[in-house]
Amino acid sequence: QVQLVESGGGLVQAGGSLRLSCIASGLTFSRYAMGWFRQAPGKEREFVATIRWNSISYSDSVQGRFTISRDNAKNTVYLQMNSLKPEDTAIYYCAASTAFTTTDHLRQAGTYDYWGQGTQVTVSS
Repeated sequence: QVQLVESGGGLVQAGGSLRLSCIASGLTFSRYAMGWFRQAPGKEREFVATIRWNSISYSDSVQGRFTISRDNAKNTVYLQMNSLKPEDTAIYYCAASTAFTTTDHLRQAGTYDYWGQGTQVTVSS
């Protein structure tokens, strides 16, 4: 049974930082592309970042502020979030994809096979 468990969310002031973690179990982690998505109240889920082997892609809204990384030995993917803004407030989800595809396709939520339950990030102004 595949499980993805996010942690590290919380309340932070604008300009602050948080690091999210997502621990995966029940799968051969190194074979999966991993992604982070977020969903703000009243909005659709949106792509944040993805990592597949050494290929990484970010949304324009977080490029230069967020960094995705992974530790295959720990079955964990991270999202380091710096210079946080109130508009970054959302529930953040990690996801895993078996698809052998481009990072462009990995920007789409439908490409992912497994999802975590999410962790809340709130940025106050």
